[in-house]
Amino acid sequence: MEEKKKNPSFVWKCICIALAAALLTVSCLYIFKLSSGSSDSTSSSESRSKDNEKDPLSMWTENAPLKKQLTEYISKITDKDSKDFIPVEKRIAVFDFDGTLFCETDPVYFDYRLFYYRVTEDPDYKDKASAVEKETAAKIKTMMDTGESAKGLEVAHGKGVASAFAGMTVGQFNSYVKMFREKQAPSYNNMKNGEAYYKPMIQVVNYLKANDFTVYVVSGTDRFIVRGVIEDSALDVPPRQIIGSDETIVADHQQGEDGMVYQYKLEDKVITGGDFIIKNLKMNKVSVIQQEIGVQPVLSFGNSSGDNSMANFVIDDNPYPSAAYMLCCDDLERENGNLKKADAMRKSCEENGWTAISMKDDWTTIYGDEVTKK
Repeated sequence: MEEKKKNPSFVWKCICIALAAALLTVSCLYIFKLSSGSSDSTSSSESRSKDNEKDPLSMWTENAPLKKQLTEYISKITDKDSKDFIPVEKRIAVFDFDGTLFCETDPVYFDYRLFYYRVTEDPDYKDKASAVEKETAAKIKTMMDTGESAKGLEVAHGKGVASAFAGMTVGQFNSYVKMFREKQAPSYNNMKNGEAYYKPMIQVVNYLKANDFTVYVVSGTDRFIVRGVIEDSALDVPPRQIIGSDETIVADHQQGEDGMVYQYKLEDKVITGGDFIIKNLKMNKVSVIQQEIGVQPVLSFGNSSGDNSMANFVIDDNPYPSAAYMLCCDDLERENGNLKKADAMRKSCEENGWTAISMKDDWTTIYGDEVTKK
């Protein structure tokens, strides 16, 4: 019997079906590989997240006194069955800003450099600056060059800030601070003025907040400057929890009329009044904590003699377990440290029962490994 001839179109159909099946198989394998890679990436991300959860103070060395003390402290004060349990509403921590959470010596305070820029470099203001403002700016320049602060400079600077920014709305003042924080930090590579947060201390803040602490910044810097630096930054603290030195705030149509007489009008705007009120240092920090927080904090973090009163207030006759920590600026490689000041603070810690924090020995990084000192 004669063999039937194969249909050419049928053969080509078979070949096309086979090719399609092969392409489908390859595509499935490729998608599976991508999916596996994505899964691996997700797993890696989750793993890092879990590592951070296991060690929320990962930027602190294992021998750092704060790391051991604070983790033990949190463990006992959050345990409802512990005699040391602290109710959530009493979990208050107060932090100084410059030198505690944020760079203090670049080569001087952020707010000193902001004022200096306003008076000597700002093209819209430098020709309008008063003789007193220029004199204060000259003293700041001397401090930048020598590291020595002139007597009375803290208050003179506070008055200078109030006068040099007088008449701005609060929003304009905030924007000016934000503009300045975008400029490059003079003492460091790969860092802007507003990025100069101590990363290990940000971990402390986040760790406390994760355990239901309310964190307040109690600074010697002008309150509105601190708010401008912190807003939309690595430090998540709302404006209502930021306390600092104060200047007058008035309505733009008030024209010097007493606030007990003048009534705010619908067309008014809130502006800086030009007069300095108070420098928030030393005993003034205790007063303002009592006035604005109304609860004795249980934890205090500072770095200088301006924070001593706050530290003692926190640990003195506190009904709850309390502690005070002080940073010592002893790192000369990653930070503009000062060993004399660091030794003096370490001695104060020993005398007052505070815990010293060594920037050099207790931190694995300060600003991040990509930031280096010039």
